[in-house]
Amino acid sequence: MKKIAIVASILSIVSSNLVGCTNASPNGNSATNTDTKTVTYTGTQSKNGDRDVKLRAVGVTVGDLSNPFFVLMGQGAEKEAKKIGGDDVKVTVVSSGYDLNQQTNQIENFVAANTDIIILNAADSKGITPAVEKARGAGKIVIAVDTGVDTEVDATVTTDNLQAGEVSCKYIADRLQGKGNVVIVNGPPVSSVIQRVNGCLKVLSNYPNIKILSSSQNAEGSRDGGLRVMSDLLTTFPKIDAVFAINDPSGVGVDLAASQAKRKDFFIVGVDGAPEAIEAIASKDSLYAATATQNPGGMTQKAVQVGNDILHGKKPSSANILIPVKLITRDNVSTFKGW
Repeated sequence: MKKIAIVASILSIVSSNLVGCTNASPNGNSATNTDTKTVTYTGTQSKNGDRDVKLRAVGVTVGDLSNPFFVLMGQGAEKEAKKIGGDDVKVTVVSSGYDLNQQTNQIENFVAANTDIIILNAADSKGITPAVEKARGAGKIVIAVDTGVDTEVDATVTTDNLQAGEVSCKYIADRLQGKGNVVIVNGPPVSSVIQRVNGCLKVLSNYPNIKILSSSQNAEGSRDGGLRVMSDLLTTFPKIDAVFAINDPSGVGVDLAASQAKRKDFFIVGVDGAPEAIEAIASKDSLYAATATQNPGGMTQKAVQVGNDILHGKKPSSANILIPVKLITRDNVSTFKGW
C-alpha cells in the first residue's frame, strides 16, 4: 500500500503543522513515527489558568492514516484539544491499520501515558471490548467515533450510518426504477459498516425486482481492496447495474476495476464525501454517481468537546451523538464545500 509514502504525502498537504521524521521534530511542535504511523502533536504554551482538572493529553487511534478521512479526524481532534487547553495539550494520533492487536496495544500505551481522553475508531467493534473495558477501569475517558463498540463507552459520536446506507440505496433504487442487479462492496466488521449495509438492505428489500448479486465481500475499506473485490465480481457477474460501496476509497477502487475491465454498464454510490469521489462525481466520464457525505474532522472535534465536558464532571444529555448525512450527486456536487 506504499504506506509511508502515502502518509507522508497526505500529512504534508493536510496540515503544515505535521513534520515527518523518525523520532522527533527539531522545533518541538510535532513528530511522526513512521514505523507505526504515529503523529504526535505537542506544544510549549498553555492558554488555561491553573485548575484542579485540566485537559493535558488526548490519544486518537483510527483505522488507516493512508486514508485522508482519518488524517482529518486526527486534525479535528488536535484543533479542538488546542482550542480547549492551549498549546500544552499533547495529542497523539495513531493508525491501527485495522489490526485488532495493534489497536489494543495502542490503547494500552495511551493508558500507560496517563492520557485523559482516548478517541477510538474501532478496528473491530467486538474484539476491542477488553481493551476498552481495561482503559475505562483505569479511569480513562473513552469516546468512540465513526463506529460504535460492543461495550460501554463514555460517549459515541458517529455519522448516522443507517441513514447513509438508506439514502445511498434509495438513490440506487430510484435510478434503476426498481429493477436491476446490485452489488454491495462490504468492509471491515465494525458497526458503522454493518449499519450502512443494513440501511441499504432495508431499502432494497422494498424492491422485489432488484437482485443483490453479492453483499459479503470485504474490501477492507480501501482502494486496493475495492479494486481486488470488484475485479473478482466483474469476472463472476456479466451484468451489474449498480454498486453500493461502504466508503469512498473502496468505491474508487471499484471504479478503477471497471476501467481496467472496460466495463461501463453500472454506476457507483459510496459513503464519505471524499475529495477523490467528489471529483469523480463531477466528471461526466466517471461511473461514480453519488456519495453520502460525512464530516470526519467535525466528529473528532465533537468527541474532544464531549470528553472534556466529562473530564469536568458534565455528562452529555445523550451518550449516542449522530451526525446526519447529505447525498451528493451530479445535480448538487457544485454546491458541496468539501471536508
